Amino acid sequence: MKKVLIGLIVSIVAVTMAQAGGDAASGKNKVAVCSACHGADGNSMAPSFPKLAGQNERYLIKQMNDIRCGALSAEQQKVQKCSARSVPTMAGQLDNFSAEDIADIAAYYAAQQASGGQGKAALVAKGEEIYRAGIRSKSVAACTACHSPTGKGNAPAGFPALSGQHSDYVAAQLRAFRAAADGLEGRANDGDIKIMRDIAYRMSDSEIDAVASYINGLH
Repeated sequence: MKKVLIGLIVSIVAVTMAQAGGDAASGKNKVAVCSACHGADGNSMAPSFPKLAGQNERYLIKQMNDIRCGALSAEQQKVQKCSARSVPTMAGQLDNFSAEDIADIAAYYAAQQASGGQGKAALVAKGEEIYRAGIRSKSVAACTACHSPTGKGNAPAGFPALSGQHSDYVAAQLRAFRAAADGLEGRANDGDIKIMRDIAYRMSDSEIDAVASYINGLH
């Protein structure tokens, strides 16, 4: 009972911070550990690490909390009723951060200007068609429905901005959602409606690569 109560309190605090928003100025002093992979301003140079600059606060807070949840045992996850996301490269990175710290970090990155990218010319047409119209024959919804025509996402809903994101990272996440949908180890923190798992499950490798490349050049 005590563990359940503690988990509930933690969840309430996290939600409150997410709603209240963090302090970007304070967040700037808390991202030193993050900059090695994500860049000082959130624009990572390595294509396997996501750009965080310009991402909305609600999404960033959720992902950091989900990553922390992913490091817990299955029993602890049930007690805290959290949504787990396993990211081995993030192991231990968030252990000493409070809910306020996480909110501040999210606010800092949200206030930064995201850098652009360049899609592959051979994939632009196919990628744009998928992003803007979906794949009707496979019942794949257009990306614009949640992530906006410009790739800026939907901050109030917590849908992430995609504009300029590394194509390697986007493709890896879509494949991870697809793996989870197929019952394999992957990414399953897209909620009970499984929207990303359902979409990714219907997409081929070539379709994933095309839309990921288009997203990289969308800015």
